[in-house]
Amino acid sequence: MMSTAPPASHNPSDSTQDLEKATLDAVFQQLQTSPQGLTSAEAQTRLAQYGRNELEDKQLSDLQKFLRYFWGPIPWMIEAAALLSALIGHWPDFGIIMGLLVYNAVSGFWQERKASNALAALKAGMAPKARVLRDGKFSAIDAALVVPGDVIRVKLGEVLAADVRFIEGDYISIDQAALTGESLPVSKKVGDSGYSGSIAKKGEMTAVVIGTGNNTFFGRTASLVAAAGAGASHSQKAVSQIGDFLIFLSMSLAFVLMGVEFYRQVVLRDDWHLEELVNILRMVLVLLIASIPVAMPTVITVTNALGALALSRKKAIVSRLEAIEELAGVDILCSDKTGTLTKNQLSLGEPILFDTNDAQELIRGGALASKRDDDDPIDEAVIAGLKQPDVLDQYQLQKFVPFDPVSKRTEATVVDAQGTTWKFTKGAPQVILELSHLDPETQKRGEQSVLDLASRGMRALGVAQSSDDGNNWKFLGILSLMDPPRDDSKETIQRAKDHGLGVKMITGDDVAIGNEISGQLGMGNHLQAASDLFTKEMDMSHLPESITACVERADGFGRVFPEHKYGIVKALQDRGHVVAMTGDGVNDAPALKQADCGVAVSGATDAARAAADLILTEPGLSTIVDAIDEARKIFERIINYVLFRVTMTLDIMFVVVLSTIIFGFSPLTPVMIVFLALMDDVPIMTIAYDNTLLPPKPVRWNMRRLLLISSFMGLLSIVQTFGLLLIGEEWMGNHDWLSWIHVTRDHLQTVTFLQIVAGGHLLLFVMRSRGPFFMPPWPALPLFSAIVGTQILAVLMCGFGWFVTPIHWKLIGLVWLYMLAWMVVLDLVKQVIYHKISNHDNGRPPWYRTFLKSRSTGRK
Repeated sequence: MMSTAPPASHNPSDSTQDLEKATLDAVFQQLQTSPQGLTSAEAQTRLAQYGRNELEDKQLSDLQKFLRYFWGPIPWMIEAAALLSALIGHWPDFGIIMGLLVYNAVSGFWQERKASNALAALKAGMAPKARVLRDGKFSAIDAALVVPGDVIRVKLGEVLAADVRFIEGDYISIDQAALTGESLPVSKKVGDSGYSGSIAKKGEMTAVVIGTGNNTFFGRTASLVAAAGAGASHSQKAVSQIGDFLIFLSMSLAFVLMGVEFYRQVVLRDDWHLEELVNILRMVLVLLIASIPVAMPTVITVTNALGALALSRKKAIVSRLEAIEELAGVDILCSDKTGTLTKNQLSLGEPILFDTNDAQELIRGGALASKRDDDDPIDEAVIAGLKQPDVLDQYQLQKFVPFDPVSKRTEATVVDAQGTTWKFTKGAPQVILELSHLDPETQKRGEQSVLDLASRGMRALGVAQSSDDGNNWKFLGILSLMDPPRDDSKETIQRAKDHGLGVKMITGDDVAIGNEISGQLGMGNHLQAASDLFTKEMDMSHLPESITACVERADGFGRVFPEHKYGIVKALQDRGHVVAMTGDGVNDAPALKQADCGVAVSGATDAARAAADLILTEPGLSTIVDAIDEARKIFERIINYVLFRVTMTLDIMFVVVLSTIIFGFSPLTPVMIVFLALMDDVPIMTIAYDNTLLPPKPVRWNMRRLLLISSFMGLLSIVQTFGLLLIGEEWMGNHDWLSWIHVTRDHLQTVTFLQIVAGGHLLLFVMRSRGPFFMPPWPALPLFSAIVGTQILAVLMCGFGWFVTPIHWKLIGLVWLYMLAWMVVLDLVKQVIYHKISNHDNGRPPWYRTFLKSRSTGRK
């Protein structure tokens, strides 16, 4: 992993000094260039040495991405069953199994293809052209051909093609908010550095290129995006663990079954044939098909896809389906400040008056020292503070001197309606105070006012006027400026806290500014400077515990660089948190990618949207809590399905093995197993529409609890099904009191088939709620209708003998009575289990409950 300091923007070897901080003479010496630039021949040599000025993008091919969906525990199980089906000639089974496998792969690959590519979006932000000094003259070339040592000229509206040091010109103001998070354009002078991807807002300067491609600040951000979030998601790990659990069980039971059958059909018999071995393979095939939750990936995908559609109606677009489950488990929300919590629009605070008693006179002086229609955010804020903006029409502008980094002020010469000439100036308070030659007491008061504003996170502007040639200035006062919070931010933060979320502010602005906004929003005012925590030598992959603990305690962070945001997210994840990160700029992209759920807010850059899992289409964070609510409901539906599916899988596996060993016959044929897979899982895809209670706190995968509950319920289901087999065996052996219906082994297979189809769906009604099954929320109409329709089909199949041996209608009624009785038993036991688990967790000390959480699946 890369170091965490701001990038050294140069291509030469690591032994060279930091070209951002070196003197210009040292920069020219290191890069072996001069203010006259390079020759075309030198540029070609350097292009071959350093490469093109573009981001490297190493990606898997589409074929490799598609084939990944055929690799993993559950795909292996499905493929093994398909192969076994082909070996023994069960082609219908083979077709159905492979069809589900391919569907899972195609649906997953399609969703991945729909997700935006972060590196491609970052590339799109690179400047397409650059004006370069080659062979003694400036000419426009492709930005990709710029090399270290080139001299380029940058003017208003242009994008910096590379990382540079400015070497000539009065000044330039560049907007680098998308890179560093600073809310205002930054003025640069000779010797200052500029970052690739920044946009020139004012002025024009010449600069020498010190870094290109991946060795720029921009490229470093792209590298972090590429490295971030490389692990599997919680959902992927959960499905993998379920697959491991079922593989272990099915393999163990398969060996037991094969051993017993081989002993019976081969060892104990002298005249065995190949047919006996084929029969053993058929039994193993039945077991494998029974043990595979074939439709689990499909059901999860469909549920998430329908959930994504519901989220889109709430103005939240999902770019990665697994993000829905991640969002449901988020317990810490890291929010970018500028443009996310704030309006990214400066406004005036309460003016501080000095040599005037009229606040509007002070504001008018600042407005006259501004230039209208210049799109400068400070000028716009000052002019917007006038109660009567048309007062400016009474003055005629004679001369305007724009702001530059040397004088640190603007100055306007105007003539009023009476023909009097006035000069107005505004700028850095210390400059305006010095210009006004104040007495020591007033000077001290002015300096203290600036300090007070800074402590509250507000920017200060001094304003003065002169009625002569500018030799004597009258200090009118100080204007305070701040980027105010969005109107809905405070309410959103409180709603997030009510949902069990901790909220941390992440900003590129100073800590004092962040503290002020954070305090206003009720987020706490314990912000820390990121540079105080993360040092250049730190490895983000192995952060010290002292650092991660400090990150966990802080309310937020100021003066944050992209790698700091990445480190903050990583530190919180190392502490066991599921983290959501919101942002809108290129500087947010690495953290958005690394976060368990990256959220790009409205108006975000292409890079931020590409790196994010969730994209908000309305300004601010007001929709994020709605998205969390919906995500938790979706997660509950998935958990309900998984509990049902694992329980039923255990039931079928053990019943098949026990019946084969004890009674010497398989209670289900391969065709029945395939129909079970279809009739159990296809209707249950409508669980995506089911009604659920809204969990009040974050919910996440807890495999220990999930497997504990499903195993216990599975044990009861085994007793239920095997009990019916015992009754059937007794029925066949005793024709005195049960002779009114003749039952054979074939009939018993049909009875078992009906019991598992009916019992499975009744079990779903039990498992979908944490309380009694007959209490709200009741099943949604699509789910209830699909299950009722399936049960009618199953009854007709068993009654008329479609694909199975027909059984008497009275026998079908008895099976249903048996199932309904067991449904009540299972529901009572389920309530006891949840009650015991709740008391068990609440009775444990906090460290133990934390340990249980850590035993859950990991982060993405």
